[in-house]
Amino acid sequence: MINPTRINLINTRRSIVRARKGHGILKKKREVLVLEFMKMIQQSTKDKQYLYELMHKAYKTVGIASTYVGTFELEELAIHMKEAKPISINVKNIMGVRVPEIGRAQEEQQVDYSLLSTNVSVDDIRVSFAGVISTMIEVAQREQGLRRLVIEIEKTKRRVNALDYVVIPRMRGQARYISMRLSEMDRDMFSALKHVKKKIAAAHEAESAQIN
Repeated sequence: MINPTRINLINTRRSIVRARKGHGILKKKREVLVLEFMKMIQQSTKDKQYLYELMHKAYKTVGIASTYVGTFELEELAIHMKEAKPISINVKNIMGVRVPEIGRAQEEQQVDYSLLSTNVSVDDIRVSFAGVISTMIEVAQREQGLRRLVIEIEKTKRRVNALDYVVIPRMRGQARYISMRLSEMDRDMFSALKHVKKKIAAAHEAESAQIN
């Protein structure tokens, strides 16, 4: 138990004030993170639906192209296509949460048509899947951001609850205990002083009586 001194009472009360300020800041942070999470999850849902539609259309273009140029020729072209360019990952900060930003290299992948006579249907495949990849990257970016936000929201929630139900109540209890003990000590001191005063007065009266 904390030592019941006036300096400890002052320090405990100051700690309560700081804890309440921190509690307010954490609650505001949690509210901002939840709002950002809701915005991101709505956009992510739309992006996933859009990605599904793009993939459906892209695979349709493959079916159409295979009708024009043949499945074997398409497979041969796919084997000799250049490798996809690497993605770039940056980080942005949302209320102290490091959220990834995923992008593609500026240089776009080019299809080598030397293996196959130019055909509009083949070009449609390239365009369709380029859109699929771009949207897929956006979905992945938001999914990673959502995971980071969920983790941070849970951490912030635990801290708020700890302050609400553990830290601040404990410090208030300590402040009450110190204040009560100081009041008891003051009363004991007052009683002791009264007792000493009575003894001194009695001693003076006894001296006076002896002199007389």
